[in-house]
Order: sequence, then C-alpha cells, then structure tokens
Amino acid sequence: MKVLGIETSCDDTSVALYDSETGVAENLISSQVELHNNFGGVVPELASRAHLVNLLPIVDHLLQRQNLTLKDLDGLAVTAGPGLVGALLVGLSTGKALAMAADLPLVGIHHIEGHILANALTADMVFPAMVLVVSGGHSEVIYMPEVGRYEKLGGTLDDAAGEAFDKTAKLLGLPYPGGPPIDRLARKGTPGRFSFPRPLQKDPRIVFSFSGLKTAVRLAVEKLPQPLTEQDVCDVCYETQEAIVDSLLQRLFKAARLKHVKSVYLAGGVAANGRLRERTAEEAQKRGLHFIPPERVYCTDNAAMIAYAGWCHLDAGRRDGLDLDSFPRGTVTTWR
Repeated sequence: MKVLGIETSCDDTSVALYDSETGVAENLISSQVELHNNFGGVVPELASRAHLVNLLPIVDHLLQRQNLTLKDLDGLAVTAGPGLVGALLVGLSTGKALAMAADLPLVGIHHIEGHILANALTADMVFPAMVLVVSGGHSEVIYMPEVGRYEKLGGTLDDAAGEAFDKTAKLLGLPYPGGPPIDRLARKGTPGRFSFPRPLQKDPRIVFSFSGLKTAVRLAVEKLPQPLTEQDVCDVCYETQEAIVDSLLQRLFKAARLKHVKSVYLAGGVAANGRLRERTAEEAQKRGLHFIPPERVYCTDNAAMIAYAGWCHLDAGRRDGLDLDSFPRGTVTTWR
C-alpha cells in the first residue's frame, strides 16, 4: 500500500510517501526557519502563506521523483491537528482536493500520534510502552498498550519543554529554534556553576512546569556582567538543559513504573536532543526497559510519520470524509 502524507501543522511544509512493502520511499521538507528566525518564533500568518506557495510544487516534485501519479497511490494522510489553524487548513484543504480528484481514501492524523509512531520508522515498537512527547508546544506522557490506543497520563501545567529551550536561547542571543544550539553549547558548560529549579518533583501527579525555570534563567543572566562571555552562555545552557532533562525523565520513568511497561520512547522535536537521548538510554538500561531513540530526521515535523500513521489507520479500515475539520488543540485519542 502506497500512502502519501502531508504535514503542515506549523512552519515546515512536508510531503512523504510510505510504501508498506519497502518503508519510507521519500520524505521532503521545506523549512521556514530562515523566514521566522528574525522574529524568534513562528509567525502564523507567514507560515500559512509559505505553505500555500510550497505545498503543491513539493507534491508534484515527489510524484515525479517516484515516477508516480495520484492514481498510483492507495491512500492519502494529512495532519488534521493540533497546530496552527491557518497552516493546518492549507494542508487539509490540499489533501481533500487531491483525494477527491484521484478518488483516494483520506485519513486525518493527529499530529502527536504521528510523532509517536515515528519511532516505528526506526525499529519495531515494543508494547506496552510509555512515550514522552516533547516539543515546542507539547510536554506529555502517554501510555500506549498498542498502536491506536493511547492514554494521556499527564502533561505541562504551563509551558512546554521546547518553549523553555527557545526562550532561553533567545535570552542568550542564540538562533531559533533554541534546542540545537543549547544542546551543542551545553557540552562545553561547567557543572555546578548555576542551580536552576526542578519544579513539582514531589507532586504525585505526572505533571511538568517550566515557567519557573524560564524566570530563574532570566534572573541569573541579568545578574551576570554584560555582555556575556562564551563560557557564561555555555554554563547557562548546561544547567538549563540539565534541569529540563531531569524534570522530563523523572516523570517518564515514574509513569513507566506505575504502568509496568516493557519500553519507553521519545517523540517530538526535543527528542532529537542529545542529552535527553543519552540520559533516557542510561535510565532505561538501569530499569531493564527497551529503548531505541527515533532517527533525528523523524523527530522534527515531517510527513513520513504522517504517511506511516495513515497507513496504520487505512490498514485497519479507518477512513475520514471530506467533512474532516482541523483542530488547534486536543489530546491524542484512541481510535482502535
């Protein structure tokens, strides 16, 4: 089965082809990082307009590279939400039009389910599993007994982990998105110079809070002589990253213990963070839990994960009509 995937939930325009016999045949991404970099974050109107310009040419380019037409496909999957509504509508409207023109079955995919199932593009998943979803807009812990069944155990009370990375990077004069430069510079940092909070460690709930961390980083930076030295920046990056990773993993493995799972997984853009991947591997090994990190190319927003998730839905017999609507928010739900 050949499934075309479309992903336009935020600022990356992506189209991919998943073939159930051979895997990901193509995964094309048009990045908007340079477009939004001067603003320190994504500007929704600019993102939507860029999707309008880029999406159909990328679809055409993919089909030409694969020597296919729409009629050669077996289905079409498109991100329905959550995300920026304008951006989502560009992808969803395009997906509907293509599906109707070629008489293809259409399925809308929850963006978070796409990120979770991106792990299956690297290796077969082991169930039951506990998944830590971390990105610029999400910090959630989700119990997954099998594909298509999801239970959110908890999430952030305020800001997401990815936002904490981005705001810290902006404060330090680093480029957007903030995760990669902080990950790189933290490796040169001095342990122990700063001490930032790990909120809610004793809270019985599976919850996160990163607003206090952002405030602590800002206050620490304001006390330093200006301009900051390179070592100042590295040291702040080190402690910020450690605080975020500590908070995330404390909840992930607490949830894993409560549900007696066999494996843990990372999903979302922050899953590409080197320190998070290293620490997750260490902690999983201590507990005898299976863990293989997703390939970095499938951590950030991409259509390969949407195409694969679409295949899972279509293979199970699930379809959506042309009345499928977008949604800006919403927890991933069970459909099987």
